Amino acid sequence: MTRRVAIVTGAGRGIGAATVAALVADGWSVVAVDRCAPDRRLPYAMASERELDAVVAAAAERAGHVDPGGAVADPAEERDAGGDVARAVVADATDAGALASVIEGAEAWGDLEAFVANAGVIAGGVPAWELPADQQRALLEVNLEAVVTAARLVVPSLLGRPRPRSGRFVAVTSSGATRALSGLAVYSATKAGVEGFVRSLAADLHGSGVTANAVAPGSTDTPLLAESARLFELPSPHDFAPRQPLERLLEPSEVAAMIAWLLGPNGSGVTGATLPVDGGLTV
Repeated sequence: MTRRVAIVTGAGRGIGAATVAALVADGWSVVAVDRCAPDRRLPYAMASERELDAVVAAAAERAGHVDPGGAVADPAEERDAGGDVARAVVADATDAGALASVIEGAEAWGDLEAFVANAGVIAGGVPAWELPADQQRALLEVNLEAVVTAARLVVPSLLGRPRPRSGRFVAVTSSGATRALSGLAVYSATKAGVEGFVRSLAADLHGSGVTANAVAPGSTDTPLLAESARLFELPSPHDFAPRQPLERLLEPSEVAAMIAWLLGPNGSGVTGATLPVDGGLTV
């Protein structure tokens, strides 16, 4: 049986990690990508190699990919040898050369059918004109330019597959793309830019069989939300919960479920859309 391969960026934790788990559960083989290095422009920690390896190991365990002694295969060996269900790859989503190598490796592993552009950062907590220039640059590079770069590199691969094609490109945006967020103007602009890009990308893909969509989470229990709470001097990320009609934070797995649906057969009729998974925040 031909291996169906999906690439997920920002896979070391949060929504990216949950997406790796959801896709593996749906029978995908997943290339889990994360930079696993600090960004000196931002004051909070990025995912680590240990976290990325744990994501791959957990996916392997859930899929029953264990060694004869019953232990989960060493994630480092998975990375080198190419496991059956998930591979951890340390690469920066903003680096076109590194991402091209990731795509080339995925193509060699199986049929590359999907790309999830999930890598993202946050900065702000101040009026737009007070945001440090280096933090503005980080937001633009990671949240917006990396998505455009990903599409530029992966869409030709998806279009190169024989018809009938079923390629998928999904970007993770934010409810902040449509809801005014004081102190997060540039962050919101990058997410709105991604949604506009995805709509027009879907139009460019007219008749190709490849779809392009976005998923817009609300306040989700992730390290990114913890940083948001710190920016706004809130005691806890859970202080964001009352702002959503559901009156709770979303779980990363709830957002991942929507991404997995878009990549599956039931999502075949959707393209050019932004699907909210926001607990009603943008109602």
